[in-house]
Amino acid sequence: MSKIVEGLKYSETHEWVKVDGDIAIIGVTDFAQKEMGEITYVDCPDVDDDVEKGSEFGALESVKAAGDLFSPVSGTVTQVNEEVVNDPKLVNDDAFSNWIIKVQMSDASELDDLMDAAAYKTFIKE
Repeated sequence: MSKIVEGLKYSETHEWVKVDGDIAIIGVTDFAQKEMGEITYVDCPDVDDDVEKGSEFGALESVKAAGDLFSPVSGTVTQVNEEVVNDPKLVNDDAFSNWIIKVQMSDASELDDLMDAAAYKTFIKE
């Protein structure tokens, strides 16, 4: 069974969001990393790049699959987790501790379209 963290927001494309003021800390869910298998590569945008809700911002590659990452919110990238870029298996070790990017949100109301932990658990049917 996949780990789901209370208090986070979840997208249908399996990204999670932790909100810290107007900063969205974004990563991939435990469910997503388990589906992909051993993560071998993380592609991220650059700091100061703009991301748009629902648009691709990067990708994950594993030994058995590749998948795009979609931003759950719009805004400007303020930080990229270089540890994850340099050591992608950290996502497999703990998907919720190893975020991918931080975004200064341009419209916090976009968070209302995301699922809470209970809704995400139902969504992935575990």
